[in-house]
Amino acid sequence: MTAPSLLDATMAALAAIAPVRRDEPISRHTTFGIGGPADLYTKATSAEQLRRIFVLARSRGLPVFVLGSGSNILVSDRGVRGLVIENDAKAVSGPFPQPSGAARFTVESGASFAGLARRLCREGFAGLEWATGIPGTLGGAVVYNAGAYGGQLADVLVTASIVDAHGTQAELTAVDLGLAYRSSAFTRGLLHDRLVLTTTIDLSPADAGGILATVAAHDAKRLAAQPRGRNAGSIFKNPPGHVAWQLIDAAGLRGARHGGAEISAKHTNFFSNTGQATAADVKALIDLAQARVREQFGIELQREVQLVGDFD
Repeated sequence: MTAPSLLDATMAALAAIAPVRRDEPISRHTTFGIGGPADLYTKATSAEQLRRIFVLARSRGLPVFVLGSGSNILVSDRGVRGLVIENDAKAVSGPFPQPSGAARFTVESGASFAGLARRLCREGFAGLEWATGIPGTLGGAVVYNAGAYGGQLADVLVTASIVDAHGTQAELTAVDLGLAYRSSAFTRGLLHDRLVLTTTIDLSPADAGGILATVAAHDAKRLAAQPRGRNAGSIFKNPPGHVAWQLIDAAGLRGARHGGAEISAKHTNFFSNTGQATAADVKALIDLAQARVREQFGIELQREVQLVGDFD
C-alpha cells in the first residue's frame, strides 16, 4: 500500500501540472468496465505534460501506470497503487514528404490508433488500413506491436521517442524496440520504467478510394466475427502454428461463464463483461482457458491482455 503521506505530498506537487483525483474508479476508464480505484489519477493532454507528470511521480518513488483507451487490460478489483496517468496527448504533425516518396507523420502517444488510421486512410495515405479497428492508443500499439490482417506497427514505425524516470529522452527505431509478434522490448522488461511520448511513422500516398475499399472489407470481416459490448479485445496471443480461439473452442469453452464474465459464443478469444463482472471473474475464465488448452493440447496460451494492479 502506498503511504498516505507520500500520496498527499505528490498530489500537491502534481496539482501544479494537472488536476489530480484520489481513489478514482478505473472501471470508468476501461473497455471491460472493470477495475478498482487508483490511489491517484490525472490526465496528460500533451507529450510534454505527460513527461513532466511521469518524471515528477517517479522522482518521489511513486509507481506509475499510463492508461490509454483502457483496452487490452484487466484492472484488479482492488485497484492500482500509485499514480494512473490517462494519456490524452494526441497531437498529429505532418505529412512531411520524404526522399523515398513516403509521407512522414509524428504523433503523440495518446492518439487513438484506430481513429488516426481511419483519418489518414480517408486522406489518401496507405499503410494503416489494417489498424482502423484496433482499439487503444498509439503508445500502446508501440508497446504491443499492434497488428491485424497481416499488418503490424513495425511495418510503418520509424522511431518512437521515449523517456525514462529521470527525464532522459531517446529516439528508438523499430529494431531498437525489438518489435515482434504482439511484443516489444517493453513487454520483455528491457525498457522498464520508460514510456512512449511520440511516434514517427511513414505511410505511402495512394488513391483514397482503393484504400477505403480495403478498410471496408476489414470492417465487414471484423463486425461479422467479433462481439460487441464490454470486452478488452483478444485475450490470448495466437500460439505458433495455432489460432487461440480455435483451441479455446475445441476445449469446449464457447459460452462458458464465471460470475458476470463470459467467453463469447461469437468469438472465443473475446471475453465479455455481461453486466456485473469482476476482474476475479474474468481472471477465473483466463485461468480456465489456459488449463483446459494445456491439458487437452499441450499448448500454453500466452495472455495478450495485461493484468494491472493488485492481483494475487
